[in-house]
Amino acid sequence: MIFQISTINLINSLFIAMGIGVCGLCFMQITSSVHLRKEVRRYFQIFFLLILLYISTHLARELMNGQPGGGVRIALYSVTFVEILAAGFMAFMMSLLVLSVSRPEKALGRKLMFVLLALVIVHTILMIVGAFTDLIYYFDDANVYHRGAGYLLSNLCPVIMLIIDMVILVRYRQNIDRRVRVAFWIYMIAPVIAILIQSVSYGIQFIIFATVGAAVYMFSVIVRNLNERFAKQMLESSRLETELSMASSIQADMLPSIYPAFPERCEFDIYASMDPAKEVGGDFYDFFLVDDDHLCLVMADVSGKGVPAALFMMASKIILANNAMLGKSPAQILTDANAAICSNNREEMFVTVWLGILELSTGKLTAANAGHEYPVLYQPNGKFELVKDKHGFVIGGMEGLRYKEYELQMQPGSKLFLYTDGVPEATNAQEELFGPDRMLQALNENTDAKPENILKQVRSSVDHFVKDAEQFDDLTMLCVEYKGASKNGE
Repeated sequence: MIFQISTINLINSLFIAMGIGVCGLCFMQITSSVHLRKEVRRYFQIFFLLILLYISTHLARELMNGQPGGGVRIALYSVTFVEILAAGFMAFMMSLLVLSVSRPEKALGRKLMFVLLALVIVHTILMIVGAFTDLIYYFDDANVYHRGAGYLLSNLCPVIMLIIDMVILVRYRQNIDRRVRVAFWIYMIAPVIAILIQSVSYGIQFIIFATVGAAVYMFSVIVRNLNERFAKQMLESSRLETELSMASSIQADMLPSIYPAFPERCEFDIYASMDPAKEVGGDFYDFFLVDDDHLCLVMADVSGKGVPAALFMMASKIILANNAMLGKSPAQILTDANAAICSNNREEMFVTVWLGILELSTGKLTAANAGHEYPVLYQPNGKFELVKDKHGFVIGGMEGLRYKEYELQMQPGSKLFLYTDGVPEATNAQEELFGPDRMLQALNENTDAKPENILKQVRSSVDHFVKDAEQFDDLTMLCVEYKGASKNGE
């Protein structure tokens, strides 16, 4: 077979080959890009594969056009069918991109998707009919390409899709970045102009130049836009990470964290820990001396997670501490704290609180519970057991609440364990809860241990149970051991 092509066909072939090379480079860039999301990368891969298929089959037709032979004739019909079919699918992919970027209402988006699918199906049917009836194109006895009487039907559905795209771009232009919008218009207008020129004349294939050039420009603009957004997101992410790190440090500084906490006091030993599920958490504990003979203990859990919960946690902690330092009873502290929080709680957040005041000279513990977990008490020669106290409503949940208190008597050697729901609700990969029974079992492994080691026992048991499962809730614990009143001022 000897290829004899005209100067025009030679020019077309050379430029088509260049287009194939450019599209191939774009495809390689898309495949290797780390900034593109998986779905965006897959879309552009399909898009440029269709362009490659379109211009490759066009090049094959240009090279084989007018060559003799039955096999050539079959090949000519095949590549021309694929070429025109690919043009319709290219228009369809473009419409999908416009829909994705413009973000129309869901109902309208579904209707437009149905219309686009119908158009691509109609386009496919027309190409099949045209291939067998010479309606759209045919080859004469010398295997020379000719347009059929219904040639314009090959562009009907793609042009309708482009018109739909234009309407969407006008209506939802405020949802699209200006540079991307301009690139869309260039991609859509250039092929239309080329189609109109080619509909009335033979010669240089303007549609190929218009399609490749506009597609590459559109791709470069979109990728540049995505890269800029990625850079901004990375900068914002870095800023947020820094702020969250600072917030975490501030939150940690708000909680007692130096041990031994009261080295000069021999009446008690205390230890607490908090491990937030996120950078900052909503749980908090507190302990402080109200006066020389009264130790205030607080364990609380704010609704929600993250920065909002942390801010609410700090405000709640300060309100509770300020009320306690006025010498109020636990019930009155919770009542007044609830009134203060409810007075300005537009976000309708709440906090569960267990608050107790331990009288160091006698071991009497007066406590009140605002919707928090049951405390756990160990008495000498016994074991850790839940104290199923009466729960009041959460702080911040309802105005005008009054809380009740109760008393526990601690003996020298007694230990009190406080915690948030992150302990019993710790979940393993099988979605099983750690539960209060496992918690009590861990506490009773070594009841003679110091408060710090008590907490380590429980945390070790939780970690062993959860294994590699993600921590979904803050995990906060406190243990205080009452050693008895000091003697002779010691």
